[in-house]
Amino acid sequence: MSELTVRAEKLDAADELAPLRSRFVLDEVVYLDGNSLGALPANVPARIEDVVRRQWGELRIRSWDESGWWTAPERIGDRIAPLVGAAPGQIVVGDSTSVNVFKALVAAVRMADPARDEILVDATTFPTDGYIAESAARMTGRGLRPVTPAEVPSALSDRTAAVLLNHVDYRSGRLHDLPSLTAAIHASGALAVWDLCHSAGALPVGLDEHGVDLAVGCTYKYLNGGPGSPAYLYVRRDLQDRFDSPLPGWNSHAEPFGMSQSYAPAPGALRGRVGTPDILSMLALEAALEIWDDVSVAAVRAKSLALTDFFLECVAAYTEPGRITSVTPDAHEERGSQIALRCPDAGDVMKQLIDRGVVGDFRNPDVLRFGFSPLYVSFAETERAARVLGEVLG
Repeated sequence: MSELTVRAEKLDAADELAPLRSRFVLDEVVYLDGNSLGALPANVPARIEDVVRRQWGELRIRSWDESGWWTAPERIGDRIAPLVGAAPGQIVVGDSTSVNVFKALVAAVRMADPARDEILVDATTFPTDGYIAESAARMTGRGLRPVTPAEVPSALSDRTAAVLLNHVDYRSGRLHDLPSLTAAIHASGALAVWDLCHSAGALPVGLDEHGVDLAVGCTYKYLNGGPGSPAYLYVRRDLQDRFDSPLPGWNSHAEPFGMSQSYAPAPGALRGRVGTPDILSMLALEAALEIWDDVSVAAVRAKSLALTDFFLECVAAYTEPGRITSVTPDAHEERGSQIALRCPDAGDVMKQLIDRGVVGDFRNPDVLRFGFSPLYVSFAETERAARVLGEVLG
């Protein structure tokens, strides 16, 4: 037994989050792709069976009231709130991340001074955010300027209406400085819109603490809500009365069953709702979020950093120098909860890893991504993944 294997056992024995693993449906595969799709929480299947058989099958239309379907978007939003550092009443769940990015960015521009004619967007962003930013710019008559997060402070001016940034880079796992960038954006008089897809459920965010204006995020990665589970939209409390959604719908109307031909927005974060919620996915997400009831985000972050540190150490021990390089920052304050490794034949390497029971993913042209979900990934699995990687690269 190697020294790293022994250390992994000791780290697992001391891990306060280790018991949470039993709350997920897992097997012998080392699953390091929770940054794309989180594992299935064990309580979800029975909950969905109840939703389908009893709530839908027996109660039918009565479930909008009796089973709480109608209030699910804001109720589940309040469950997510503490995981991203938000007080209740500021998050509504529904629609996809893409739709919520569009709502948030257009609303931000509408709240900005009309003389501000430019939107800044993260040049390294997940492509969809860029597509939507371009569409929002055309729709609002603003110019669009892609800049890297590091370039944002110098790019800000009295022309800037809003800035759309990713908290964690989806390729490299780089964690951007949300507090200082938000402060710089506010100092320029603009509004900050943050995409939290790769940070919520993996590390502290501090939306209220740092005065973020609007934020969006998915729920199928570190929040384990299931494939295509609904996203969420955060609207800071003091901005809610000014939030002017580009997608007003009957669900966000002040009197949704009044069927008025004129639109009057509901109060608060409910303005972020649009149409009828996707109840099956939404209630699966609600069940998944129960795992977080007694979990500290600080403890999750501590384990995330310990896992990724250990993985990098094991990779260095098990692979030849220069065969593979990390593109994820070493500094903890710049690292999310994934490690991205670059090698020339990454696509083939990932296929071989999956064949040997280690699941990560591949990003063109040469990046292997390994996501570490602290609720269920162990140190023993982390050591095994690095060891198998070394064998594949052999």
